[in-house]
Amino acid sequence: MKFSCIIVDDEFLARQRIIKLLEKHGNILVLAECKNGKQAIEEIQLRTPDFIFLDIEMPDWDGFSVLRRLDKVPYVIFTTAYDNFALKAFEINAVDYLLKPFDQERMDLSLGRMQDILQKEGAAKLSHKINDIIKAYNALEKGNRGSQFEIKKNGRVLTVPAEDIVSIHSDGNYLVLKTVDQKFLYRSTMQKVDAELSNSSFIRVHRSVMVNKRYVNRIAYKGNSEYKIVLKTKDFIISGRLYKNNVIPLLDEFER
Repeated sequence: MKFSCIIVDDEFLARQRIIKLLEKHGNILVLAECKNGKQAIEEIQLRTPDFIFLDIEMPDWDGFSVLRRLDKVPYVIFTTAYDNFALKAFEINAVDYLLKPFDQERMDLSLGRMQDILQKEGAAKLSHKINDIIKAYNALEKGNRGSQFEIKKNGRVLTVPAEDIVSIHSDGNYLVLKTVDQKFLYRSTMQKVDAELSNSSFIRVHRSVMVNKRYVNRIAYKGNSEYKIVLKTKDFIISGRLYKNNVIPLLDEFER
């Protein structure tokens, strides 16, 4: 497993020393060398290394000032000729603190600590990614379960695919499912069906109306946070003011 780093030190020989000690670690890639704090900030934000070697005392900004100016702080191995900064370094979760001059053995120990942390982080990220995939799959399954409606009519059960439904309207204890040429009564609530179709092409545009985006022809703003939604069936619906945030994303998709 490869890891990337940036070396920040105002002394050329100090930077070269670190590079020399890294030679035996073929999985460590040096992205950049920085000789001052300003350059370090630019390179770290641009290249986003896994970790950095950071000198504490530099002529412009010290190492702590560099970290305070970063949007996202990488893992840090501090390098310095002074040991009076050690406590402050570990207060900001430094992985290690190398006191100059350090040798190969000390560098190897520090890199071992760093790689253990990065590998654990990588495993954690992989675990989160797998969980996200599972959640997405479950959400898709939930959407698929709501992709058709079973309608009881005259002792028979009719199956109406959700993709054939143009709009859904609340009517007392029932919902009216409108297709291009038919209407069906379906015993349920708008809230329940809205949740079941949350991952589909349906959007709630009114307290008592949902529409299938596939059947929207155009949308026009009427004022007072209301929109006129014209369907391909020539019917139209006036959206509710409380649902304007559901309608606004559609404006770029349809002719105003």
